[in-house]
Amino acid sequence: MRRLVPSLFVESVYEIDLEQLKARGVRGIITDLDNTLVRWDEPDATPKILQWLDHVRDTYGIKVCIVSNNNHQRVERFAKPLNIPWVAKAKKPSNTPFHRALEVLGTKREDTVVIGDQLFTDVLGGNRMGMYTILVVPVGEKEFIGTKVLRAMERIAFSILRRRGMIPWE
Repeated sequence: MRRLVPSLFVESVYEIDLEQLKARGVRGIITDLDNTLVRWDEPDATPKILQWLDHVRDTYGIKVCIVSNNNHQRVERFAKPLNIPWVAKAKKPSNTPFHRALEVLGTKREDTVVIGDQLFTDVLGGNRMGMYTILVVPVGEKEFIGTKVLRAMERIAFSILRRRGMIPWE
């Protein structure tokens, strides 16, 4: 169950203290796409997420790579215009896409964080790799059918983690 506990839980990527990440020596961010950066059904970056990504890269010098279980076309359409590397059809929580992202970023596990909206893909995958994981509340409610199944399992996992005192939030 410990592998399902994120290092940090925030409402959105906008609440992440980038100054603190930089002070921790973070050089890279591996982020999920759908319902982490934008809604699942939103094909392009919003002005607000564009500003955040620019701030991460330009102000803090932190590199970003998108790792998504979604298809190549979806991820490429979002990431390519932003000049952000990506790994599509990732099969998270498998270690392989995280290793590929580290290679692309030129970072190590110790100086890279994983940001995502799902326990069983993003948090579990990042924790299995020994990385700092940040769980965000999903940006939207509309989701792929497989994700809906995982959300039901997440509710059960959160309930167990709360009862065991392993997570401090509701």
